[in-house]
Amino acid sequence: MERTPDFTLSCPIPITDYPNVLLAHGGGGKLMHQLIEKMFVPVFQNPTLDQRHDGAVIDLGGVRLAFTTDSFVVHPLFFPGGDIGTLAVNGTVNDLAMCGARPLFLSAGFILEEGLPMETLWRIVQSMRRAADQARVQLVTGDTKVVDNGSGDGIFINTAGIGIVEHNTSIAPRHVRPGDVVLLTGDIGRHGIAIMAVREGLAFESTIESDSASLAGLVMGLLEAGIEIHCLRDLTRGGLASALVEIAEAARVRINIDENAIPLREDVQGACEILGLDPLYVANEGRFVAFVAPWDAERTLAIMRSSPLGAEASIVGGVTADFSGVVVLKSKIGASRIVDMLSGEQLPRIC
Repeated sequence: MERTPDFTLSCPIPITDYPNVLLAHGGGGKLMHQLIEKMFVPVFQNPTLDQRHDGAVIDLGGVRLAFTTDSFVVHPLFFPGGDIGTLAVNGTVNDLAMCGARPLFLSAGFILEEGLPMETLWRIVQSMRRAADQARVQLVTGDTKVVDNGSGDGIFINTAGIGIVEHNTSIAPRHVRPGDVVLLTGDIGRHGIAIMAVREGLAFESTIESDSASLAGLVMGLLEAGIEIHCLRDLTRGGLASALVEIAEAARVRINIDENAIPLREDVQGACEILGLDPLYVANEGRFVAFVAPWDAERTLAIMRSSPLGAEASIVGGVTADFSGVVVLKSKIGASRIVDMLSGEQLPRIC
């Protein structure tokens, strides 16, 4: 008789360690990455999950569908440039777009804290509707739950999304190869700094707004132009640095980036210096990196810059086969250093 595996007997990390890891590090960074790799991936392992991508691409009778899910716990709920509702829609749409899919349908689950003002909920629902209309997706199913006062911080939102892949290209970290060119669609760090400024009551000379936006249209433009795309990744938690490290490790390549080529607004740079933050690790909600074949790099750049969302796009680096799984940054003064994941998150609760 076949014996059912007893996962608790071979748990790779002592179960008593998990609460400390999750609470101390805000659900992100190197420790969360290790938690996912050592617990969830081995238990649920399958070929689709092994892609290590922003969503799953599934073949259903010749039709390729992309499927993703995400949860949003941002604090505060409202911030310059958006709110938890726009994040929930745009974040899920963008994860589908990073798979090369045209987003179609969303679900939304609302965890509401007892005592949440109805006016607050109405503002968030209206923001979600506007964001969905702009992204050309429909919210087709959902759920609501209410938790005791003090248990939910106002509102948490969980979303899932489905999109259709209308091409034969497989876009995933494992397809990155030596010779690829790395392009970034615009300036980094605005979302995280916008959240931090409101949260801490900081006042700067100019208001720093989140870059939250749907990226699907820009991605569809690249695909329709026939660009040979090997990988796409939006730069949410952990920012540009963490995204590149994850891709380098998954593809077993070396990624070289040039700090001088990375767009960074002066006000964001100044805020990071005041707060002691590294902008490479600050979250974005309307930026992505693209790994494309070298012969398509300039054409990709031109297409990106033709869109308002990619007006400041730039070529920031390239891929080589040396030192597998490493990201190397050439600093503004010409020195080189290895970029690693942070142990935790610089800014928890930003999405």
